[in-house]
Amino acid sequence: MPEQVRISLDAMGGDHAPDMVVAGAEIALKRMPHLKFLMYGDEARIKPLLDACPELAAVTEIRHASQEVTMDDKPSVALRQRRDSSMRLAINAVKEGEAQGVVSAGNTGALMAMAKFVLKTLPGIDRPAIATYMPTQRGETIMLDLGANIECNENNLVQFALLGEVFARVLFGIEKPSVGLLNVGIEELKGNESVKKAASILREINLPIQFAGFVEGDDLAKGTVDVIVTDGFTGNVALKTAEGTARLLVHFLRETFRSSFWAKVGYLLARRSLQRFRERMDPRRYNGAMLLGLNGIAVKSHGGTDALGFSNAIGVCHDLIANRLNDTIKAEIASFEAEMSKAEAAKAAVALQDTAQ
Repeated sequence: MPEQVRISLDAMGGDHAPDMVVAGAEIALKRMPHLKFLMYGDEARIKPLLDACPELAAVTEIRHASQEVTMDDKPSVALRQRRDSSMRLAINAVKEGEAQGVVSAGNTGALMAMAKFVLKTLPGIDRPAIATYMPTQRGETIMLDLGANIECNENNLVQFALLGEVFARVLFGIEKPSVGLLNVGIEELKGNESVKKAASILREINLPIQFAGFVEGDDLAKGTVDVIVTDGFTGNVALKTAEGTARLLVHFLRETFRSSFWAKVGYLLARRSLQRFRERMDPRRYNGAMLLGLNGIAVKSHGGTDALGFSNAIGVCHDLIANRLNDTIKAEIASFEAEMSKAEAAKAAVALQDTAQ
């Protein structure tokens, strides 16, 4: 039997909460019967929903929260004034060891601020990053950061590369994930100083990272590498552009198949293939962004998702817990720091020798 996993849920986070959260947990439980839940939020609204799902109710404990974090709350305000919110209490449960991970579809900035404040970062990690995976021509590609850190230096980018590489190994079982730095070109001379310095470090350190160098924007769809690393500003713009392009493509297809009688006939003939296309492009399949680098598992669901999408975010949380993601990250960071110390010592020795000569 699989080991039992308990996940805390922000039942009031998201556009369609708490209905979507309860329905998503029910779907997740059918897939993973060993799950248990702590559900934080307005008990008067959650309990009737749970009563209609007896199997879920049997493995779920409701914990009342007197506050909610709204989508309009600034992260700093939420951190100071929403201490009894469903989001904060769900995160606290991970810190206190009552849950092994937390899932929320609420305000992203507030979730990052609260999670960083409560859980802290892992040793050796300066800043957490938001990571998710997206469909490509050759499978899925992981991308980070997607908005947590607008400006990054070379050390941040190197840490993101380590985090993303471990994420790919744990989530997808890739033995040696390839890692690329998003840039304005693949040539070594291109890019800002942070990107070029990060590339230099990743080429020189003696770690089992398959660094593929620079990648460009069109490599996101090609799936050129398993992990794409960038700063949060660029990553968020790239993600939103990809999502918008996918919606535009679906819109054009609908317009095309509605344009004439014969187009409608063509749709009927191609309906099964189009259904497979729709399923492959369905954003709910890829719902669940991990807040990597925290001393605890925290997953962000899209705020506008439905029950199926939220259940997939729970699935991501479960997989990261079951595969002990943070234990692997700690080991990788320790190896990285040891290698960096050796490199610094070697440089110091060379400098001393040159001075002596």
